[in-house]
Amino acid sequence: MPTPLVVSEVAKSFTMHLRDGIRLPVVSNVAFSVKAGECVVLGGPSGIGKSSLLKMVYGNYAVDSGQILVDHEGRLVDLATADPRTILAVRRATLGYVSQFLRTVPRVAAVDVVAEPLTARGVAAAEAKATAEAMLARLNLPRELWQLPPATFSGGEQQRVNIARGFITDHRILLLDEPTASLDATNRAVVVEMIAEKKAAGVALLGIFHDEDVREKVADRIVDVSAFSPRKSAA
Repeated sequence: MPTPLVVSEVAKSFTMHLRDGIRLPVVSNVAFSVKAGECVVLGGPSGIGKSSLLKMVYGNYAVDSGQILVDHEGRLVDLATADPRTILAVRRATLGYVSQFLRTVPRVAAVDVVAEPLTARGVAAAEAKATAEAMLARLNLPRELWQLPPATFSGGEQQRVNIARGFITDHRILLLDEPTASLDATNRAVVVEMIAEKKAAGVALLGIFHDEDVREKVADRIVDVSAFSPRKSAA
């Protein structure tokens, strides 16, 4: 089985248009891979480029150079050069993402927000809703909230909806951006269990975890992003 995710010689900078076009380097020569059934954690100090790197892998940020290779339906796709339609197809079938913050949709119930990735993949509405309810129950979201829009939820409640939505599918690659940041100890433990189950199912996981206890429990390897910092090499 091919390695699900390979990042090779990736470089990224931001152009500060309000400051006479100054280019701010973020990372350079980024190289690592994530195997099936492995959880790789991006490490390094705050502001070093961990979240930016995760967004590059998901295709939200363009890269200046390099390759981001994903094993998508039996063929390798380079997300660094792929067109938007291809990136959306990869996200739908292969590459999942659990962001730190939930993008709430007005007037859409939490259970429907969670079920949507399944219905988008052709799962029957009743089956998708039942699976979504089971995910929300596992994450201890009170049943009385399931039919309410998550826009009014607390940060921890919104994050649980976000986690349920991200973990509900069988994507072969899953990106995790601080999924436990707003959770209490009980629900952090649930997420650790869910990550272990994904690993056992052969999913390749790439994540950021500032919680040291969670990081130690889920990480098979830590990739130190500061090793790819142009600012460090220039110092």
